[in-house]
Amino acid sequence: MKDSFAKVRTCPENPIWEQCIKRENSLYNRGNDIRSEFERDYTRLLHCESYRRLKHKTQVFYAPHNDHICTRMEHVNHVESVATTTAKYLGLNTELASAIALGHDIGHAPFGHTGESILNSLMVQKEGKNAPKKFWHERNSLFFADYIDTLSDPNGFERNLNLTYAVRDGLICHCGEIDQHSLKPREEAMNLYDIKRPGLTNPFTWEGCVVKISDKIAFLGRDIEDARTYHILDMGAYRQLREIVASTLGFYDGRDASGKKNSETAAHRSGRAVNTTVLINDMIVDLCENSSPEKGLCFSEPYFKYITELKRFSFANIYNNWRLLEFQKYAEVVLGTIYRTLMKTRIYAQNHRLEQTLQYTPKLLKTFVDWVIRYANYDSGRKEIMRCQTQEVFNINEEESFEKCVIEYISGMTDQFAISVFEEIVSF
Repeated sequence: MKDSFAKVRTCPENPIWEQCIKRENSLYNRGNDIRSEFERDYTRLLHCESYRRLKHKTQVFYAPHNDHICTRMEHVNHVESVATTTAKYLGLNTELASAIALGHDIGHAPFGHTGESILNSLMVQKEGKNAPKKFWHERNSLFFADYIDTLSDPNGFERNLNLTYAVRDGLICHCGEIDQHSLKPREEAMNLYDIKRPGLTNPFTWEGCVVKISDKIAFLGRDIEDARTYHILDMGAYRQLREIVASTLGFYDGRDASGKKNSETAAHRSGRAVNTTVLINDMIVDLCENSSPEKGLCFSEPYFKYITELKRFSFANIYNNWRLLEFQKYAEVVLGTIYRTLMKTRIYAQNHRLEQTLQYTPKLLKTFVDWVIRYANYDSGRKEIMRCQTQEVFNINEEESFEKCVIEYISGMTDQFAISVFEEIVSF
């Protein structure tokens, strides 16, 4: 029901308010700011470099040349739209939902979830297949927001974003399956870096929970639409989609579950499974109509089954399509080559002579050296010139820390930049 969550929205009247707006430090004080705390977070994320790079990062289809294929930035915008619409109807804090949604994927690697898996495998290669996951994009989004992304203060010094607790919490808790009948926020605040596994910790706010569900709503229809554009789906797949509609929502090409022709169904509901905007609208409406603070955020039984079947369909027919699997092999070569190349530079970094290596890869050399100067204990005399007042995050004298320095640098790359750097390395 409309405004049914108004009493639990994140606002000054809510007991968790002070924790939600808590910041670790002060980025800077303009003295003339008219924005709310969460609006400030929204614009900080909007202006940070990690958000800008999302326009050239994979959503599902790698390094697309087609301007109309969904990239990671467009996905983020879809999530923000879904989350804001849902939060507004339910009476929740739309500013908080928007800020979390805008920043939730800033830690994504190039090549989407494939890149994420590759970077993780590179980090745990010495520990075996059963090693705990070391690189996961939700944690990386929090890490980039806390330690990597910066904005210039009024004096021109680069400082970290210093987001509120509620937004930071939403970043690391945004992912995870919704194969459950309801979603509610956890009751206690916690050190967010104590979260060791992805997808298992619920957000601290209802708005964070809305973003978590919106993330799933946003990609289902759009991934199917893009698969159609790339001719990934055959006629058999389209028949499966129609059967999913028939078996879960009870209608099929204008006929209800009993097979009876229904004009309203035919006019408004045929093709629903592959129409992105209609699919998103229907899922939002169903979510809003079936949720309450008592029950939690939840879908009706038919729509819950519908979403589950659509996800199963997408994995079988899109994400595991042979063309995408072939590109994954290429992505492994690209990211693995960059990783191994940079790991060879450690001895030069320890001796503060990075500028003397990688001369054959000028693009890689310049950006990696700048990265190490900004974020590691690398003495080149340039940190002050760069006016960067960020913390020293990496220790180049420790192998594991240097490896993390390399991995995080790679994770910030766009698809095309990673490919261009790879071509630099292998070209003679």
